Amino acid sequence: MNLLLTDAEAAAAGQGTAGIISLVAMLVFWFGFMYFLMIRPQKKEQKKKAALINSVEVGDSILTTSGFYGIVIDVTDEDVIVEFGNNKNCRIPMKKGAIEQVEKPESE
Repeated sequence: MNLLLTDAEAAAAGQGTAGIISLVAMLVFWFGFMYFLMIRPQKKEQKKKAALINSVEVGDSILTTSGFYGIVIDVTDEDVIVEFGNNKNCRIPMKKGAIEQVEKPESE
């Protein structure tokens, strides 16, 4: 058995270590790239929607995810009661997560 490595064998062992370091660096780069392009914007959007839903008050005009416009007439922790249409008879309870847009009434 030869315990001493030749120059070629030592160089090959060094290249293997450099290859592993290069691979780890590329993985870290791709994870950071994906984080800034996919995960971070999604979290910002979720925070913005949560703030929008928490700002809903009685009298606000809303747009639901299904495309209906209505006026909020009651708010609870998880639900809202929305009045749709001009006849004031169509009142539907719905989850706050179904709210897409909120428009505050103008104070004059």
